[in-house]
Amino acid sequence: MIEKNNIAYEKAILVGIITQKQDATKSEEYLDELEFLAHTAGAEVLKRFVQKMDIPNPKTFIGTGKTEEIRRYIEENDVSVAIFDDELSPAQQKNIERILQVKIIDRTNLILDIFAQRAKTSYARTQVELAQYQYLLPRLTGLWTHLERQRGGIGMRGPGETEIETDRRIVRDRISLLKKKLATIDKQMAVQRGNRGALVRVALVGYTNVGKSTLMNVISKSKVFAENKLFATLDTTVRKVVIGNLPFLLTDTVGFIRKLPTQLVESFKSTLDEVREADLLLHVVAISHPSFEHHIESVNAILDEINAADKPVLMVFNKIDAYTPETIDEDDLVTQKTTAHNTLQDWKNTWMNKQQDAVFISALNKENLEEFRKTVYKKVKAIHIKRFPYNHFLYREYGE
Repeated sequence: MIEKNNIAYEKAILVGIITQKQDATKSEEYLDELEFLAHTAGAEVLKRFVQKMDIPNPKTFIGTGKTEEIRRYIEENDVSVAIFDDELSPAQQKNIERILQVKIIDRTNLILDIFAQRAKTSYARTQVELAQYQYLLPRLTGLWTHLERQRGGIGMRGPGETEIETDRRIVRDRISLLKKKLATIDKQMAVQRGNRGALVRVALVGYTNVGKSTLMNVISKSKVFAENKLFATLDTTVRKVVIGNLPFLLTDTVGFIRKLPTQLVESFKSTLDEVREADLLLHVVAISHPSFEHHIESVNAILDEINAADKPVLMVFNKIDAYTPETIDEDDLVTQKTTAHNTLQDWKNTWMNKQQDAVFISALNKENLEEFRKTVYKKVKAIHIKRFPYNHFLYREYGE
């Protein structure tokens, strides 16, 4: 354990691979994100191990030489957990653990563990518990047989701490019970959504930690929990917002992430229904993040997966206050200019200029929020007029 600011962090290492589909740059980006996930879960990453290979080893994910190198490092540095960037098969997890003799966590388990920490309401905890059991079921045999299993920590929260994992039948029964419980709650939530009347529904979507909750707080003048950590918000929050004289419902949803576990997409179905049933999506993007274009692709892929890709979208490029392009010395004749050197104006003049429905803001510093409000007002008004054509005269242009 490592103590920082009176908080105990487990010593961890990260393991990733470079393949034909995942080059060195992308692998590094994924490991950066994995390290942020690990820190959010309560781990201090000591070292990263990366191996170049055509396909993962079906038995141990990585090669025997790299596995031995990791084993020696773990012994010498008293590491307690090894975190792999891709989902491991039950056999791989079992084999790696037998060799390394520490907890083996993959990206899916790590995300599930963070969700277990973050779930506050009974509904969110039920959703996470279902996802954990679905992940756990095929991994029961020989899982964490050494004493480390009993110490708790990352990957050990929720159902992993109980004796229930030793009996597949009991776990299957628990999964069935949780599904029935969620189905009941889903019906109740569907009724609640139906009772909200004919107000236009707007949903905040985006990658995790892009500032959705901060924007929600600014617009709705509410106090939704916001923190500079991944998945700070799990529970869906709905607020009535009025811009000018036009009311609408604004929903803050769970953040997306690359390689989002399929178990979570399934168990968070009702939460994602808020996105599916929205009239307008505000796709919030942290433009200050070097991989924001990849984040946009990941969010769009998940929206497509949940059948919400055809919704009207306003792109909201947030965190302009933190955007700092790389600079090139005037005398540097070697370095070629890339998108990393783009100024905000450069970005606006590229593909973003073709995206007519885009605004650039800083929710934290409240920059350009007036432009944001006017744009949202126009889009919500257009939807409202289409729905109630006889009431359009009630709503003048915002700011008049």
